[in-house]
Amino acid sequence: MTHPDQKPWILGLTGGIGSGKSAAAQCFIDLGIHTVDADHAARWVVEPGRPALEQIVEHFGAGVLQTSGELDRGALRKLIFELPEERRWLESLLHPLINQEISRYLARATSPYTILVSPLLIESGQYRTVQRLLVIDAPQALQIERTMLRDSSSQEQVQAILKAQVQREERLRHADDVLVNDQDTAWLKSEVERLHHFYLTLRGGQS
Repeated sequence: MTHPDQKPWILGLTGGIGSGKSAAAQCFIDLGIHTVDADHAARWVVEPGRPALEQIVEHFGAGVLQTSGELDRGALRKLIFELPEERRWLESLLHPLINQEISRYLARATSPYTILVSPLLIESGQYRTVQRLLVIDAPQALQIERTMLRDSSSQEQVQAILKAQVQREERLRHADDVLVNDQDTAWLKSEVERLHHFYLTLRGGQS
């Protein structure tokens, strides 16, 4: 628990697709750290009945809806990867709404520090809201292998996603800490515990 007058500092956690962001985040959650996932916030803002979903349907047409009335993410993803200008339109609509949701959930934290997990932490400008940045990194061949296994995606689809994400060098340039996740889950857990103990010694995310 934090002191009533002491606001938890925010750690940004990011990494490319298949790097193991979610696994690392779960290790922090298991240690009692309040974690907000930007992907979850992105889902909340496009739930049926939300204004953002109506605007998306108006812009892209009913083909991006499932029969249940929910957003067909696969159909939308295909559209925006083929048309970069459409991706930019979607991002300009969703990023401010996602950031509002994130701020609301981060404000609820009672742990010594709180984590914002986001695959687009750099691209969306969310990195400006964090005090420290942890990048989960992995060799690209391993990223592709993990993602194909997890999502039943083709190699071409995974490579297209990797290409659309910020370049690895750019991500690492912003990093305060880098965890190369190329071993097993037990190793990842021990590395997260090591970082966690270090983070507990920091004030405002800085040593």
